Amino acid sequence: MALDHLAIAYNESSADVMSKQLLLNIARARFNQPIYFSGISNIAATLNFQVNAGATPPFTGNSGTTLMPIFGGSASENPTISIVPMEGEQFTQRLLTPLSEDKLTLLLRQNIDVDLLLRLVTLEFRTQGEEAVFHNRPRNRRDYAAFRRIVLHLSSIQDRDQLYAEPLIFERHWTLPSGSISGKEFQALEQDYSIAPDSTRPIYHLTKQVVGRTVLTNYDPLLLSNEERIRLNDEAEKNAPNDLLVDVRPGYPGGEYPLHGKFRLRSFSNIMYFIGRTLAAEPERDVPKDPRTPPVGENPVSVIEISESNRPPADADVVVNYRGRYFAVRPSHRSSWNQTAFRVLSQIFQMTVTELPKPGVPSITIAK
Repeated sequence: MALDHLAIAYNESSADVMSKQLLLNIARARFNQPIYFSGISNIAATLNFQVNAGATPPFTGNSGTTLMPIFGGSASENPTISIVPMEGEQFTQRLLTPLSEDKLTLLLRQNIDVDLLLRLVTLEFRTQGEEAVFHNRPRNRRDYAAFRRIVLHLSSIQDRDQLYAEPLIFERHWTLPSGSISGKEFQALEQDYSIAPDSTRPIYHLTKQVVGRTVLTNYDPLLLSNEERIRLNDEAEKNAPNDLLVDVRPGYPGGEYPLHGKFRLRSFSNIMYFIGRTLAAEPERDVPKDPRTPPVGENPVSVIEISESNRPPADADVVVNYRGRYFAVRPSHRSSWNQTAFRVLSQIFQMTVTELPKPGVPSITIAK
């Protein structure tokens, strides 16, 4: 029973510490201060159980002959907690490196609102040929409004279960003279390629299935011809690893507002300072949907609503004090938007950090 309660208590405490660290660094970003993290690399808790028994003469004195039994017990806990600062070149590079396309795809497949996710992690949307760039920063009023309408339209497609975030799967074809390869080379090629001899010429036809870049679409990419999928993948391959290609076509759900371009993703550091700036310097504002977009379920003003006050709020999920001010993650009463956004932020941070060093390296050790 003691071990059960102990493990649960440490689990809850570690999760609470991580949540408060995220919120504390948002508060630091609000004042344009450096963000800093530390992590618990090891918890070694020793449980000591002692039981003693004995006997004593009865309290009746010499008139009694029966011994009185005595039973006793005690339990103590001696935890040693190792706290490791997260610093150095490797960790800083991971903080500053933009999210990659595959990480965003992983999050999209967790049934997260695409509007919430893209508002949090996207730096800008660039149209095909980069003819127009819409920045996701409230200070750029026109760009910010256009960006919000784009991601809100994608959310309306998602609400209809017609938004696809799938890798492009296609076939590549080659020909090879039949006399140019030996028997061993032929066997090696068979492991990666489908090989078929030509009935009219002394050549082999080689076919290989390729899994390409991920594209955000309003149609199933498998509906396209093989040549169309190759062209779309070739376009995506010209993009950086932190770019996600978007192709919303007419004739499919959401096609009344066609889109073709790419989302450029932020780094985790950029995400934190974006949230920090929205608390005071660049507050977000309400942006109505595009007239071509059907009604959507949620369109909150802030991607994460963080309150700042002189006193700790009573109904907040997470609260920290910084520079005499209380910062809190406000609960969403009508939906779980705010809690989900903070959870996604935590997951992105977990994707950013590396495995913490174990005891034996420099760390701060606290013994109770």
